Amino acid sequence: MDKLTLLGFLVGLVGILTGQILEGSDLGILFQGAAFLIVFGGTLGAVMVQSSGKVFFTAVKMGRWAFVPPKLAGRDTVRQLTEWSNLTRKEGMLALEARIPGITDPFLKKGVQLLVDGHSADEIRAVLEIDIHTWEQLRWQSARVWEAAAGYSPTIGIIGAVLGLMHVMQNLTEPSKLGGGIAVAFVATIYGVAFANLLFLPVANKLKALIMQHTHMRDMVVDGLCAIANGNNPRLVELKLESYLV
Repeated sequence: MDKLTLLGFLVGLVGILTGQILEGSDLGILFQGAAFLIVFGGTLGAVMVQSSGKVFFTAVKMGRWAFVPPKLAGRDTVRQLTEWSNLTRKEGMLALEARIPGITDPFLKKGVQLLVDGHSADEIRAVLEIDIHTWEQLRWQSARVWEAAAGYSPTIGIIGAVLGLMHVMQNLTEPSKLGGGIAVAFVATIYGVAFANLLFLPVANKLKALIMQHTHMRDMVVDGLCAIANGNNPRLVELKLESYLV
């Protein structure tokens, strides 16, 4: 669990609600099911229209990364690659074949298989860089779905406010209800702006940062495998890979 993300979300939410209380307003007015349905449903529909199925469902799955980010085992990977470098210097590339079934990361497993198959460092780099590019592009597009939601949400909120005002205008014969009705109408605008700035946009930026970190680790793996293919000194391999860690 990313505690900072959860804390930030709670701080923003509590700040808004506390401000509402300090202004002497009733918190209950902020909880409007119709406004929520208009803003959330309208935003969801808009991003579904602009996205392909694969990108949209990947974006939904990636949303949990903001709160439970996938672990980056950078130091473990460096130790593993250094160990393999020592092993291949002593016993040759085929010594890695027995290690392949125990590798859980598909990307790393593919790279080791290329090593065992006797491909050169340039060939390994060419294949794996295509893999990185494909992986990265799908996830960048998915992160942009959340970014797009941040763009649509405030506008949908305005639509909700207008719909609410239309309802108010239908009840002009009851002046006592106008103030409360107008306040409720603008709740949709609050939802739209709040969703955009407290949820959608922060999640999109968090996902982009995580994608960059994972791409950085994959670049490290490629450099490590290519160094093994070139028969570099294991100590040099370790020093080079440690430069990726921060």
